[in-house]
Amino acid sequence: MNDTEPKKKSKISAWIEKAIAFASYCWSGVWKETRDTRKVRVIKTLNLSVRSFMDRNLQNKSMSLTYSTVLAIVPAFALMLAIARGFGFQDLLQKELYAYFPAQRQATKLALSFVDSYLKEASQGVFVGVGIVFLLWTLISLLSNIEEAFNAIWDVKRDRSFYRKVTDYIAICLMVPVLMICSAGISIFMSTTIQDMFNLSFLTPVLDVVLEASPLVLCWLAFTLSFFLIPNTKVMFKYSAISGAICAVAFQILQLLFVNGQIYVSKYNAIYGSFSFLPLMLIWLQLSWLILLFGCVLTYSLQNVFAFNFLGDSEKMSYDYSKKVAVILMTAVVKRFDKEKTPLTRAQLSDYYDIPIRIVTNLCEKLYRAKLISYTILPNDRVGISPAVNVATLSAGELFRRLDNVGDSNFIPRFSIIYGNVLARISQWFDTTYKDLEPYLLKDIELPVDKDKEVMLDQSAITNPFDDDPEDVDTSSSDGE
Repeated sequence: MNDTEPKKKSKISAWIEKAIAFASYCWSGVWKETRDTRKVRVIKTLNLSVRSFMDRNLQNKSMSLTYSTVLAIVPAFALMLAIARGFGFQDLLQKELYAYFPAQRQATKLALSFVDSYLKEASQGVFVGVGIVFLLWTLISLLSNIEEAFNAIWDVKRDRSFYRKVTDYIAICLMVPVLMICSAGISIFMSTTIQDMFNLSFLTPVLDVVLEASPLVLCWLAFTLSFFLIPNTKVMFKYSAISGAICAVAFQILQLLFVNGQIYVSKYNAIYGSFSFLPLMLIWLQLSWLILLFGCVLTYSLQNVFAFNFLGDSEKMSYDYSKKVAVILMTAVVKRFDKEKTPLTRAQLSDYYDIPIRIVTNLCEKLYRAKLISYTILPNDRVGISPAVNVATLSAGELFRRLDNVGDSNFIPRFSIIYGNVLARISQWFDTTYKDLEPYLLKDIELPVDKDKEVMLDQSAITNPFDDDPEDVDTSSSDGE
């Protein structure tokens, strides 16, 4: 008896130590792994997704999108019903709206009553022009906020042009009600016409299963296309599909929880009265947006998981460390050009030189604004990084001089007047430092060479059609900025 108790305690202690070690490995140790195995990829993806999901900015973005949704919900329904009314499918679309949002049936009913009043007022007097402008502004504002949130997650620094925003967003607004009507028509066709045409009783269970699964399938398609099309960058469809499937299941579970939780609404009646549905709707909206944003984070993690082979916050990188990484990055671009090889994309620079993708993205944007690099269109519509200056004479002094001058200056009132003498001395110090660094040319810096990676990069320049570079970048010479 006395001998067995120490053995049990030692086993329990060993299990606890193993659990702690495994948790420590999953949270921090996995980032030191260089193996590209399924286990490492899964742990890194989950780790990165959880870290990103716990970020406060994601919560703030979901609240911002919730506010934009409340503002745009009546104009959006008005546009959808106006299009449906033109096709004679108004009642069918209303039924579809109730089916798509069963958890918010009361809120949808109230919104539709507002829509009827909105459309009546919008069809007469001066309100016609003002109503249309407000309708389009609220919808474009909502879609623009969604794109900004997705671009922030993907570290895309450049938004679509205003023209593309307007055309793409209006196309989305016009296509959504048409697709909803078409999906309703397909459901009716499958449930009635096919059954009557073939009159086969054994098809009934199959059709029932298909119709029951159709909301999940449509939800999966909606999430997948959102993750694939909305970010202003190239996203691999397979990762969008995986994230879309997970988010579709999560959204359907959320729907079930809210539908089945309606019995508890009576508890809120004592506090909110007839507006008891309002706090529930806001909670439902924010959770729905969190699911969408989490799916975007998951897609980003799946596509870039091995570009995050570090543990740290790139936003807290010191100025000194940032300049050192900039020298390495610019030297890599210069060396590639000097050898007359195909320019590397940001993802390839990150992979080959072991620099996290976010740091590469931020520094490339800074180097572009300093007119040191330019974006070059490569085969398969990828975007490569090329030098925008004479690489034969580019020195460390010129690099630091240009980087130090990136951004706004002389915007503090009377600053240069009050501190003119001091600022002149500081400028002399910096100029002396730049001149001392003039003899050190970047093309003379020797970087470590990985022959295996170099061969893989040369092959991927021809075969790989995807990358994480933005589509709407200015590929003209950076001198014209």
